[in-house]
Amino acid sequence: MNHKTVAVTTFAAVALVVTALAAAITFGGPAPIAPLASINAPFAKADFSGVPAPRSFTARDGTAMAWLHYPAAGNAQNARRVVLVHGSSARARSMHVLARALAGAGFEVAALDMRGHGDSGPRGQAAYVGQLEDDVEDFARAVPHAGPSTLLGFSSGGGFVLRFAGGTRQDLFDRYVLLSPYLRYDAPTARPDNGGWVSIGLPRLVGLHLLNKAGVGVWNNLPVLNFGLNDTARPMLTPSYSFTLATSFGPHNDYAGDIRGARGAMHIVAGRDDELFRADRFADVFTAAGKTVPVTLVPGVNHMGLTLDSAAFDAVIQACRT
Repeated sequence: MNHKTVAVTTFAAVALVVTALAAAITFGGPAPIAPLASINAPFAKADFSGVPAPRSFTARDGTAMAWLHYPAAGNAQNARRVVLVHGSSARARSMHVLARALAGAGFEVAALDMRGHGDSGPRGQAAYVGQLEDDVEDFARAVPHAGPSTLLGFSSGGGFVLRFAGGTRQDLFDRYVLLSPYLRYDAPTARPDNGGWVSIGLPRLVGLHLLNKAGVGVWNNLPVLNFGLNDTARPMLTPSYSFTLATSFGPHNDYAGDIRGARGAMHIVAGRDDELFRADRFADVFTAAGKTVPVTLVPGVNHMGLTLDSAAFDAVIQACRT
């Protein structure tokens, strides 16, 4: 084979790869998804009376970030603070029922609107991967607390808490609580079709991941996830995530590395009837990654029940204490 033939063959191969990537990114986005009743319906019955007025702090990029404050019962001095991270598409208000229970149990509670959600920046977007970790650090600096602190996350928020727990800023909290944490779409804990909650634009997701490895991030604002929200929830929540937000709000792709890197105390709580994740596999996944973590499975509780069903609250409160 002469040099000209080699050059032509190489050019053709490169052109094919570029064409495949372009097609994946252009046409491989997430499909529409039907509302998932088990996620949407429970909120219609929940008691959202007494939601506190939103407060704000300023992140390092100048964005006003929203959060809710729930003082500890009796205004206990130096009570342990629990910082709540909501689940995918949600906002701080979605954690109100659990936040109220934690405050009643003597914890100082702060529920965050994570960037890209609620009133914290453009919904569905983040400027760069890792920005949400910066935001949590900025909150800890802007709203200091004299007592010990727990970072607690639910679902995708639980995956993000794992990311933070295994990162370089993990010493900002001495305890981490993960409520039915999202690990990865292909983790042993995942159910087929993501339990019907999320539509993944996998071709676009993979294509953008490859481009980012090559240092190209110009299309990172494109959506890669759609969530099964109903028409009532859609205007209040976040229907889709860009590549940047989807990559930031959860553990790293090497979630086992996050598990191994976490030095602080950690506890997992999940409902036995969780319809999104295989709750009975959390313990084995963490053990296989090299960290034995206490796992509490609450009978008769599904995914959303962890934050809305009083049957789960004793387990969550105990996880925050031990």
